Amino acid sequence: MTSGTLSLLPEDLETRELHAFLLGAVAPRPIAFASTVDAGGTPNLAPFSYFNVFGTNPPVLIFSPARRVRDNTVKHTLLNAEKTREVVVNMVSYEMVQQMSLASTEYPEGVNEFEKAGFGMVPSDLVKPYRVAEAPAQFECRVTRIMPLGEGGGSGNLIFCEVVKIHLKKNILSPPGLPDPKKMDLVARLGGNWYSRAAAGLFEVPKPLSSLGIGVDAIPEPIRLSKVLTGNDLGRLGNVEKLPDAAEVSAFVSSDVNARKVISARDTEALHRRAQQYLEGGDVHTAWKLLLAGLE
Repeated sequence: MTSGTLSLLPEDLETRELHAFLLGAVAPRPIAFASTVDAGGTPNLAPFSYFNVFGTNPPVLIFSPARRVRDNTVKHTLLNAEKTREVVVNMVSYEMVQQMSLASTEYPEGVNEFEKAGFGMVPSDLVKPYRVAEAPAQFECRVTRIMPLGEGGGSGNLIFCEVVKIHLKKNILSPPGLPDPKKMDLVARLGGNWYSRAAAGLFEVPKPLSSLGIGVDAIPEPIRLSKVLTGNDLGRLGNVEKLPDAAEVSAFVSSDVNARKVISARDTEALHRRAQQYLEGGDVHTAWKLLLAGLE
C-alpha cells in the first residue's frame, strides 16, 4: 500500500478474494435475467451481472455465466445455451428484485425457477425460451457465439446474443415512446449483498439461503394470491427453508395481543398489511407466523 492506495496483483489473491474485489469495485452492473430451455423444453431462469449491450448493428447483448469457484462446475443456463442456441434476456425492475434474488438459488436441474420465484411465463414469438411477464423489457435472442475465458473455477463464458425481437411494457415509455429510466426503475448489482436502484440509489437484498428456499409456489394460495402482498413480499416469504410449526404459531399468538386482535377481526387485508410491516422490517419469520395464524 502506497500513498493511501491498496495495490493488488491478481496472482497474489485467491479466486474468491479476487472475485470480491472485482465485483465490489466494478459496479453497478446491469442484470441479465436470462431465460433458457433445455433440450427437452424445460424452462430455466437465472440472473447474471456480467452483462451489457455491445452493439447496435447487429444488436448484440453479451452475458457471462461463470464457472462456480467452489467446484468448477457450470450453470444450467450455459448448458442450455450451448444446446439450443436461444435465450431471452429480461431486465429487472425494483418491483421484482426479491423474486429475482430467489430465482438465483441453485435449484436442481429440471426445477422451474419461474414457478419457484412466482413469475409469469409468456411465450416468445421467435425463440423457444419464455419471457418473464413482470419484466419491463424483454429481448428475444439467438446465440451466435459462446467464448470460454478459461477452464478454472471463476472463469467466464461469454454468450453472444443477437436480439431478434424486443418487448417493452408500454407503461415504462416516455412521451416520445422511448424507455423512461424512472418508470423502468431498474436495479443493478454491486459487491456483496448490495444493489443500486435507478430511481432511488443504494439498497440491500440478502442473498438466498445456501439451502433451498421453499419457493413462491409453495406459499399457501390465500397468501400467494393476496391483494396486499407484493411480488417482493412473496419473494421474501419464499426464501425460507421451512415454515414455522404449529407450536411456534400458537406461542406467537398467545404472546402478542395485537396479533390476536388482527386475527380475531377476520380482516384478511388488514392481517396481510400487518405481515407486510414485518417483512419490510426484515422479520420474515414473524410475518409467516402471523400469516399462518390467519389461515386457521
